[in-house]
Amino acid sequence: MASAERHSRVRSAWPARLLVAAGAVLLVAPLYFTFVLATHGRTEIFDNPPPLWFGDAAGSNLRLLEERLPFWRNLGMSLYVASMTTVLNLLLCSLAGYAFAIYEFRFKGTLFAIVLGSMMLPAFMHMIPSFMVMDALGWIDEPRALYVPAAASALGIFLMRQYIGSAIPPDLIDAARIDGCGELRIFWSIVLPLLMPALGTLGLITFIASWNNFVAPLVVMRSAENYTLPLALRSMQAPNNTEWGALMIGSAIAMLPLLVAYFFSARRLVAGLTSGAVRG
Repeated sequence: MASAERHSRVRSAWPARLLVAAGAVLLVAPLYFTFVLATHGRTEIFDNPPPLWFGDAAGSNLRLLEERLPFWRNLGMSLYVASMTTVLNLLLCSLAGYAFAIYEFRFKGTLFAIVLGSMMLPAFMHMIPSFMVMDALGWIDEPRALYVPAAASALGIFLMRQYIGSAIPPDLIDAARIDGCGELRIFWSIVLPLLMPALGTLGLITFIASWNNFVAPLVVMRSAENYTLPLALRSMQAPNNTEWGALMIGSAIAMLPLLVAYFFSARRLVAGLTSGAVRG
């Protein structure tokens, strides 16, 4: 009887497995074809049927990319901006989330509601005000015009506040205060090490969002040397004479840091997203 029930469960699970497999193929196919087309020339890319395996034009595509763009400088600019944005978000969002979760102060609920409300605003609403502020500060065409405005995200503050509220016992904070620890020492030595799953989640989300950001560099960057990768690659496209092979190999290289970051952070990402629910 037990064997029959087990076989019945296995048979009933096949439709779900096939659905998951089909979804995985749909998600992986664009990534695969990006790397495949990066190794083919412009004419081969538009063959019918398209190439399904790697070619031998990767070197020529890369040389053409380097002729059209200061590509490696653009790559370094993207790494710098994304890294600075991530570090600032981890520091400031964890501090703000800790304050909202642990302390009681006037207008706490109102301020947190404003933080949550800012998540509902579409990004295009603050494009012009952001440009005016950056222009007034003299930061146009400088990388700090990208990472300073993004230094503390509403999503990061919300995530940190929820995680700290569910994962950090108030008794632990009180015990540290009784032992004579100052507030910053409590945060740095006790709270911060316990936030690693949530920090890994926030770090990955922030890095990917900053790396893929297109609108902010489009608004504040002027010189091709200071473009981030999304803007630099977009500048290669034209109504005609677009070198698609060079564009595809640039896109493939731009994916590599994201794949590496996800590979090393995937487990922590899942732990950070589910930890609060499990503890709750």
